[in-house]
Amino acid sequence: MLRRRIATAAFAALLGLSAAMPARAQQPETVLNVYNWSDYIDPYAVAQFQQETGIRIRYDVYDSLETLEGKLSAGRSGYDIIVPTSEPTFSRLARAGALKPLDRALIPNWGKQDATLLRQVESSDPGNRFGAIYLYGTVGLGIRADRVRELFPDAPTDSLDLLMKPENARRLARCGIAVMDSATDVLPSILQWLGRDPNSTEPRDLRAAEDALTAIRPHVRAITASGNILDALANGEYCVALTYSGDVIQAQARAREAKRGVEIGYVAPKEGAQLWFDMLAIPADAPHPEAAHRFIDFLLQPAVMAGITNHVRYPNAVPEARPMVNPAVRDDPDVYPTPEMLKRTFTTAPLTPAAERARSRSWSRFKAGR
Repeated sequence: MLRRRIATAAFAALLGLSAAMPARAQQPETVLNVYNWSDYIDPYAVAQFQQETGIRIRYDVYDSLETLEGKLSAGRSGYDIIVPTSEPTFSRLARAGALKPLDRALIPNWGKQDATLLRQVESSDPGNRFGAIYLYGTVGLGIRADRVRELFPDAPTDSLDLLMKPENARRLARCGIAVMDSATDVLPSILQWLGRDPNSTEPRDLRAAEDALTAIRPHVRAITASGNILDALANGEYCVALTYSGDVIQAQARAREAKRGVEIGYVAPKEGAQLWFDMLAIPADAPHPEAAHRFIDFLLQPAVMAGITNHVRYPNAVPEARPMVNPAVRDDPDVYPTPEMLKRTFTTAPLTPAAERARSRSWSRFKAGR
């Protein structure tokens, strides 16, 4: 589930800005403890919040949902803000009573969020009680277009057929195929491709998805964390990868900067792409809940969200931010899905423990090639 890497330069800039702040903001009475994915915020937003409020931020990062859940399940984590993904972690924490319901009276900017996207999140958070949308994205295919065209001129690059039909995977195996190591994100996508309910936990549906994945397993070079796929795509090591949209877009930017002729593109499958959300949430035992609400409200300001999207290249859910996003990012349908693309997306629903175990067993067999 690794999504982002620590950006040393970004956090060095953040620390430099904090050091340059007025003395009033360097010794605040309140410390806000934030726990977020690594390389997943505009450091200037953190510095700006400290300057405006006098609240000092202690900012820690994690690289997997398992790490986040481990911290929260132990209790007394000390964090005021966390950023779990809608499924499975956010919904699981909410059901377990590990999150504090948000007080919207303390979040005047709540209404700036896209109402359609908030309704999508309700499959994980009925009534949107426990979280505000931070950033979102889809699951699809990262494609090294130049190599795919070379090996497979008439490749179906708008569809999961490119990866999931064994005859296609066989043709592309020599240039490298990767699948992210996430049953939560991959199995629903395969069920959708098969024309079945992506939230199905029926044994016959799970078996069909497992059989489809097993059929291409001999041609898959790597089943690995998405962060590893990001780096390998940028370096030209894979020509097809099933992973997160934002990681592909970051790989695309890195490949362009490297100027090695590696051409990376992203495809949200025409069959329908899984839509995921990273949520701003407050742990139930947060030591500074009022400051946490203030931080959420600050982040939902259009100018702040635009700066975050410009920095990390993931779309935000504040429509008023869009005019302030760099045109190269704002007008890229790989970053901001078009309304037509969004109509074809789907969200996943919480699973029972028994269903989670069944999916895990299917995934383990696929990884083992059995």
